[in-house]
Amino acid sequence: MEPDITVNRTGIVTDVHPCYVIENFNYILTNSPSIICVLIYVFLALLSVITICGNFLVIISIFYFKQLHTPTNYLILSLAAADLLVGIIVFPFSMVFSLSSCQYHEGLFCKIRGSFDISLSTCSILNLCCISVDRYYAVCKPLMYGSKISHDVVAVMIVVSWGVSALIGIGVIIAGLNSETCEEMCLIDVLMANTIGPILSFYLPVIIMLCIYLKIFLVALKQARSIQNTKSGAAVSKMERKATKTLAVVLGVFLLCWTPFFLCVTFLPYTNDSVPGSVMETLNWLTLSNSMLNPFIYAFFYSWFRSAFRMIISGKIFRGDFANSKLH
Repeated sequence: MEPDITVNRTGIVTDVHPCYVIENFNYILTNSPSIICVLIYVFLALLSVITICGNFLVIISIFYFKQLHTPTNYLILSLAAADLLVGIIVFPFSMVFSLSSCQYHEGLFCKIRGSFDISLSTCSILNLCCISVDRYYAVCKPLMYGSKISHDVVAVMIVVSWGVSALIGIGVIIAGLNSETCEEMCLIDVLMANTIGPILSFYLPVIIMLCIYLKIFLVALKQARSIQNTKSGAAVSKMERKATKTLAVVLGVFLLCWTPFFLCVTFLPYTNDSVPGSVMETLNWLTLSNSMLNPFIYAFFYSWFRSAFRMIISGKIFRGDFANSKLH
C-alpha cells in the first residue's frame, strides 16, 4: 500500500503521485513505474505533441500566407506562441516535476516549473481576452474596427499580455523565495499564490471575457431579429444557433478547463479540507490541455486556416511559392 503524506506547504495534497516514491524524505520518480504511471506519461506526452503540432501549424500559417496578415490573426499568432511554449516547456517540466512532488518538496526546478506554468498560462488567457476585444469591435462596432483595432493597437495588446504575464511569474517566484524564510506560510505567499495571482491571471480576465461575449451575443441576436423581414425564419434561426454555438464553444471550453483548478487553489487553502493529489494533478493537466484545444477552437473554425493547414501538411508550400495564394 502506498504511504499517505500531508503537504507542509499548501495542505491540499494528501497522497502520493503514482509515478513517485518517498525515499529519505525526498519525493522522487520511481525506478519501477507501474502500468498506471506509464499510461499517464504516454497520455501526457501525446497531449504535449498535439499541443506543439497544432500551435506550430497556426504559427507557420500566419507567417507564410499573406492573406492571414491581419490584426486578428496576429493576436491568434501570439496565443499560439504562448500555447506552443506551454507544450514545449510546461508539459515536460510538469511531467518531471509534478504538482504533487513540488508541493511536497519544492526546489529550484519546481520554482522554475511554476514560473513558466503561471507565466505562459496567464499569457494564453490574456491573449484570449484580447481576441474577445477584437471580436467585440468586429461584431458590435464594425465601422470603428479599422481605427480601433490597428496593427499598432494589436502590438500594444501583445506586449502588455506578455509583459503582465512575465511580471506575475516573477512575482510568484519572489513569493516562493520569501516563503523559505518563514516557518509556516507567509502572508505574502498566501496572497500571491491564492488570491492576487488567481485574480490577475484568471478571475479578472474571465469577467472581462464574459461581459464582452455576452454583449457580442446580444448584438448578434439583435442583428438577426433586425433582418427578420428580409430573411426567412429558418435562416434567422440558423444564424442564432450558429452564434450561440460558436460563443458556447469558445467560452465553455475555456471555463471548463480553467475554473475547477482555480477554485481549488483559491479557496481550499483557507479551509481544513484536503484534496487527493490525483485530483489536483488532473485539474492541473486539464488547465494545460486548453493550450492544446485553442488551435482547434480559434483556427479550425475558419476555412482559410483549414486550407492553410492542408497545404502545409501535404508539403505543397515546399514545392513552390504559395504565399499569395487565395485561401478559401
